[in-house]
Amino acid sequence: MKINTKLPAVGTNIFTIMSKLAADHESINLGQGFPDFNPDPTLISLVSKAMNDGYNQYPFMTGVPALRHTIAEKMFKTSGHQYDVDQEVTVTSGATEALMAAVISCAGPGDEVIVLEPCYDSYIPAITLSSATPICVPLTPPTSGSTTFSIDWDRVASSITPATKILILNFPHNPTSSVLTEADLDELERLSNQHDILFISDEVYEHIVFTKEGHKSLATRPALAARTFVISSFGKTTHTTGWKLGYCCAPPALTNELRKVHQFMVFTVPSPFQYAMAQYCKDPNTYLGLAAFYQEKRDHLINGLNQTRFKPLPSDGTFFLLADYSEISDLPEADFSIWLTKHHGVTVIPVSAFYSDPRSSTSNHNIIRFCFAKQPATLNAAIDRLITV
Repeated sequence: MKINTKLPAVGTNIFTIMSKLAADHESINLGQGFPDFNPDPTLISLVSKAMNDGYNQYPFMTGVPALRHTIAEKMFKTSGHQYDVDQEVTVTSGATEALMAAVISCAGPGDEVIVLEPCYDSYIPAITLSSATPICVPLTPPTSGSTTFSIDWDRVASSITPATKILILNFPHNPTSSVLTEADLDELERLSNQHDILFISDEVYEHIVFTKEGHKSLATRPALAARTFVISSFGKTTHTTGWKLGYCCAPPALTNELRKVHQFMVFTVPSPFQYAMAQYCKDPNTYLGLAAFYQEKRDHLINGLNQTRFKPLPSDGTFFLLADYSEISDLPEADFSIWLTKHHGVTVIPVSAFYSDPRSSTSNHNIIRFCFAKQPATLNAAIDRLITV
């Protein structure tokens, strides 16, 4: 039977490949981005209570009202922007579904969608499925004058054409751990004034930011909020990545289109998780202490890597840390990551995997990504092995 695949360039992703290698070689997996510890027992109890209270049938397509109220309140407290609970807040099956629905709802044949690479691996498939064209604009990699990846706004501006429909942003950034500054928001406002484009802002690590300035959501600028899908996830905030509970905040016209796709993509999200999260996250303390919690883990891994030949790069946000391995090997990033798993029992993710052409020399900077959302014993065991590399 002949099948005309809609995603001919998509194969087994790097996370699946590296996780299988880790299992095959009994390696410590610091690759895929999920915690190896449980969420707050209080949250788990609230899920059980919701089930026992009878919240086991279809909830509203847009999300249960209590959770949408909690999201709107949180967004107002953290960004200053007041989203309408009924017209501007939608609960989704994780951030990935929200991203897919946002792209498909607004992009189509003849449209171009700009992504900044390295970029999260669901963006380009979403653009392809919408029949639009992805335009990849590389971030400026670390150099002798800079230790972080940064946005070349002149390059972004020069990539905008009359066909440009959307610019997708992801900050705090996976995989580079970079964050937006007020100057970056100024540049975005300048672009929004000059061009009729939309923004999709993937902000799933919004509460894991280590800079003094904190997270700079596009929702903090009214001019940007007026043309942006702001997308986030409870999975990263509450250590529940497997629950796939996310949300999208956007102006009514954008929300209306997103919900049309959402309705027929998943319709809705499991009821007990929604009711539990609505109650749990009403307390700001459930997310306001998250940066300090993860900063301790980040610093622990940095201190460990400082005992090795790896050179840790600054991590301003997310639960990821990049490290330069140029003193150890000149292998391409994917090959080095496989070698590290097989010969030293620590699994990482090559940053090159987040580029449209992972084997290109311009995608390889001798940098790998560690996930530090792990128990201290896991990090210690990995550090002990890395010291021998």
